[in-house]
Amino acid sequence: MADPAPVARPSDSTRWRCSLCGNLTRFDVTTTRRAVEFVHVELSGEARVENTEVLEETVEQVRCRWCNAEDSIELVERPGAGSESSTA
Repeated sequence: MADPAPVARPSDSTRWRCSLCGNLTRFDVTTTRRAVEFVHVELSGEARVENTEVLEETVEQVRCRWCNAEDSIELVERPGAGSESSTA
């Protein structure tokens, strides 16, 4: 069985939308990420990540939280994206 194709991540001008139920705000996103982290370990042994540099990230799956659809997620334009509107 072949791995599913990666899903595009939204940009400043796009967003995810479930074409089945219309959801624009709630999604479960599965990703694979390679990162370098700066970990600060206290003398007590408590570790804390202070800085993360993401080297590579792939969105594997996006699932609608409302209707549970996986194959119905699409990228759509954000309202007003790309247009310069002045609010005077």
